[in-house]
Amino acid sequence: MALVAGRRLSWIRLGVVVLALAGIVFTSLRGWQWFQDSRVKVGEPSWFAGYVDVTATPSYEFEDPEPGAGNSAVLAFVVADPDQECAPAWGGAYTLDEARDQLDLDRRVARLRQLGGAPMISFGGQANTELAVACDDVEELTDAYRDVVQRYEIGVIDLDVEGEALSDDAANQRRAQAVAQLQKEEGTEVWVTLPVAPHGLTDEGLELVTGMLEAGVRLRGVNVMTMNYSDSKEPGDSMAEASIKALEATHTQLDDLYRGVGDRRTAAQLWRLIGATPMLGQNDVLGEVFSLDDAAELKEFAAAQKLGRLSMWSLNRDRACSGNWPDITKVSTSCSGLNQATGAFAQLLGAKLESGPGVTAEPEATDEPTAVDEDDPATSPYQVWNAEQAYQAGERVVWRRNVYVAKWWTSGDVPDDPTVADDSAPWRLIGPVLPGEKPEPLPTVAPGTFAKWRPGAAYVAGDVVQLGDLAYVAKWWTQGNSPDAPSTQDSPSPWKRLEGAELKEARAKAGS
Repeated sequence: MALVAGRRLSWIRLGVVVLALAGIVFTSLRGWQWFQDSRVKVGEPSWFAGYVDVTATPSYEFEDPEPGAGNSAVLAFVVADPDQECAPAWGGAYTLDEARDQLDLDRRVARLRQLGGAPMISFGGQANTELAVACDDVEELTDAYRDVVQRYEIGVIDLDVEGEALSDDAANQRRAQAVAQLQKEEGTEVWVTLPVAPHGLTDEGLELVTGMLEAGVRLRGVNVMTMNYSDSKEPGDSMAEASIKALEATHTQLDDLYRGVGDRRTAAQLWRLIGATPMLGQNDVLGEVFSLDDAAELKEFAAAQKLGRLSMWSLNRDRACSGNWPDITKVSTSCSGLNQATGAFAQLLGAKLESGPGVTAEPEATDEPTAVDEDDPATSPYQVWNAEQAYQAGERVVWRRNVYVAKWWTSGDVPDDPTVADDSAPWRLIGPVLPGEKPEPLPTVAPGTFAKWRPGAAYVAGDVVQLGDLAYVAKWWTQGNSPDAPSTQDSPSPWKRLEGAELKEARAKAGS
């Protein structure tokens, strides 16, 4: 190419032109990529559901959520039964049947559905033994997952893998195979919940996700535990800043990971694949405190990126500690250690989000019976409510095909009276009568377990007697009042029939 006479080639100008052309090409390509990405479906709306520690004491009534907290929950944790490696158990303390009988868990899950909620179940957690670690047979492991999913009619499960379970390669392979089979049979959606640092997931976490995908699991998402950073957090960073860094790093990692398995996702799709779960208030690491301000900052980031999921650990802890808790820097399972209103974190994090995966704002209409004569004593698990009878705190009744528990002494108060405020109502709704339920058999005792009741004897509060094969405890001084006489408003019974934990404790005292 000839040069124009009298002019010299300017390498600076040429460089500017080349850079400009490169910029135009780059911008065009990025614009085209953005255009293509914008046309790709990103999936279901973002949602919120807090974790509930099902076996913690005192029990959290997830079936009666705080106002604004949403009507869904992630129920934690199903682990391996200590006495049977491949059997699922709640917190290693209750078999599924024991949770039904002692925690009324089946009914409470059904109640959550009455409210229009979608309960999730989380397998694993930091404590106890994770199912895939204990059970070395893939078929039996699949059976364990299936038992839980079918029993509670769960559409979405959460696999919380941390600690030693995360580094157990054999367990990770078994879990992936079992979950892939479960998903094939039941169509169950799957989230994995993993520890994270500001620089992202650990190598073990990335390997677990890769293994799940290679096994054929269609992951709904990766939920990262934005908590307990320890030395990985920059000293000057707030908990919210460290959490946002962790989410951004996870986004980059998942982009690389999905590209590596030949499944390219757009930036928006990747954000929908990510969830965040902070630990409220005082974290397990001393000095790490996730405040309401941190929650607001994390919420703003999640809303801007349209994060797929927000959760929190836990709904049990979403309240201030009472003055009886001596050291707020010590983690409690029942409070956050902050000066806060009850339910404040759930209200903040859950604002303007769906309440759980695929949940509508309003519960579906039901065809529940409306007449009292629909309650059949032959098929009701507890006595049908009677306006003439007096009930003590803790007693349960069936009314219009729902189960209620008395909060204090009551007589003549209709359990489902809609005009009485919750804090004034003597009854609390637990949930519906479940299909196939029958009256609970009375807990009997062997002859001679306790002293036989005598009509002429005087008894004081706390005395335990036996009438036939049933045991009773005196509530106040009494003489001549038969323990099996009905309790009414005009003549309340001084006796309470013993059952459950109270009967077990009384037996232990009698045998000592």
